[in-house]
Amino acid sequence: MPELPEVETTVRGLELVLKGRRIRRLETRRADLRRAFPKDLGQRMTGARVMSLGRRAKYGLVNTDCGDTMIFHLGMSGAWRIDPHELGKHDHLLIETDEGRRLHLRDPRRFGSVDLVATAELSEWPAFKALGPEPLDGGIDGKWLKERFAGRSAAVKLLLLDQRIVAGLGNIYACEALYRARIDPRKAAGKVSRPKLDALAVAIPEVLNDAIRAGGSTLKDFAAPDGELGYFSKQFDVYDREGEACRTCSGTIKRIAQGGRSTFFCPTCQR
Repeated sequence: MPELPEVETTVRGLELVLKGRRIRRLETRRADLRRAFPKDLGQRMTGARVMSLGRRAKYGLVNTDCGDTMIFHLGMSGAWRIDPHELGKHDHLLIETDEGRRLHLRDPRRFGSVDLVATAELSEWPAFKALGPEPLDGGIDGKWLKERFAGRSAAVKLLLLDQRIVAGLGNIYACEALYRARIDPRKAAGKVSRPKLDALAVAIPEVLNDAIRAGGSTLKDFAAPDGELGYFSKQFDVYDREGEACRTCSGTIKRIAQGGRSTFFCPTCQR
């Protein structure tokens, strides 16, 4: 599933084509993805000028001069394509700009979504209302994590995936951040020391920014809108490296299951 760095990479790619342009045509080629497309999506977006693009957690935002924001989520396999050579059977949303550029939203598994919300009401949109702070905006520190983890017996890795604590953090980057902070992902969150939480608060935006600079992580389906693959997977310290040597010590990377997801860590480094 595309995580925060992949969505940020996508938004930056779309911005080069969409910002300041007027939408000449918007077409949906089926009724729904994970849920139905807004019935008035084409009517409200056609003719609108894109003023800016942004991201909230794992959602991309397209803000228009009509006071609307189109919100997209890439789900498990979604990706935007810029000026594709042909129309694919999994291209479910098409956009054409006033200068003739074309964008296709491809989603073979259809776990993604597209919504349309009044820009002034974004903070009250149900999916956004309960989100925690953005990790790239300086919204988290050791004190914030300590307060949210206080008294919690759940594993620290599982609580990091709670979007009410850190918005947008997903499985890959939680594993990588915990490794950089030298924290055992199995440890009860409420028992992680303040110095380690201070280190984690630094590691989270650090690993996310490193991934964004590398264009995200291409594992199966993800590619940036221009077709470029993400290369952060080449820099993984622990994720998807089960049985390989730790880059820091003589330990071996281990994989366990937590909350139905794979967690990778070094039992020697991470205590």
